[in-house]
Amino acid sequence: MKALPIVRGLLSYVPGFERWRSRGTGGSDSARYCYAVWMRHLVKAAESGLDTSPRTVAELGPGDSLGLGLAALLSGARRFVALDVIEHAATETNLRVLAELERLFAQRSPIPDDREFPEIGPDLDSYEFPHHLLSDERLAQSLEERRVAQIRDSTARPQRGESMIRYVAGWSDRAILEEASVDMLCSQAVLEHVQDLSGVYRAIARWLRPGGFASHQIDLRSHGLSADWNGHWAISRPVWRLIVGRRRYLLNRAPCSVHLDHIRGSGLIPRSGVRQHRVSAVRRRQLAAPYRGISDEDLETSGLFVQAQRPVDQ
Repeated sequence: MKALPIVRGLLSYVPGFERWRSRGTGGSDSARYCYAVWMRHLVKAAESGLDTSPRTVAELGPGDSLGLGLAALLSGARRFVALDVIEHAATETNLRVLAELERLFAQRSPIPDDREFPEIGPDLDSYEFPHHLLSDERLAQSLEERRVAQIRDSTARPQRGESMIRYVAGWSDRAILEEASVDMLCSQAVLEHVQDLSGVYRAIARWLRPGGFASHQIDLRSHGLSADWNGHWAISRPVWRLIVGRRRYLLNRAPCSVHLDHIRGSGLIPRSGVRQHRVSAVRRRQLAAPYRGISDEDLETSGLFVQAQRPVDQ
């Protein structure tokens, strides 16, 4: 058992400590990272038979930049909504990422693979540029000079009335988006941090248009809070409370099947689900009381990529 997570949990009660030690969320201030993530969600949507030309794209937890949404706009989307708990992304960073993304799309760059970003899921069968999804004709329209200038202006002024981008901090308010207003909603390593999973999945289902879909990569590992990748399931409730402290979005410890149950309970229909497996680092007798009934499959699932659709007839 690591002592440092407990120390940090206790320090979270010190006023201003978490704000002082915050250094961003990591990853999404890299254009290549954002490009790699967006392309994975898009390619997997095609494999699931879902719409790969969404008009409105939303993202939960964009982090240090709006790069995924900018990639979506450069791919042809007309509107992007970023929903975060705290506003992390700075305009200067967003404009830099946008310029780099423009070059990646213009050059039809291959998708960065797991050698460059080993932590990004899911894996793809091919990392070649997906010409079958982003044809020259489609990109000629989406990368047209005046349209890119509009995206750039929207990036610089996301709150402007005609902006293609809406950036909302405080997305825990379920009424922040209109019902049936989103075609595709993405998250990357975010939903493992949400405490009210049932409420969030119901909100996602409400926000999606009939036929629209959610696309989530969920990291089910311990995030360094234990020595073993799944050691967080072996930590007792009292010790876990010490680790969490006042950090509301640290980790929810929900295994894979809990996420899938909430998705189905929200009324969404899973169209694809890919579990990332890893040999368990803890034995069943070591598990904390809430996790002793966990299935063998859940115990060895370190991540989940899932896409789920709102029924067309809703």
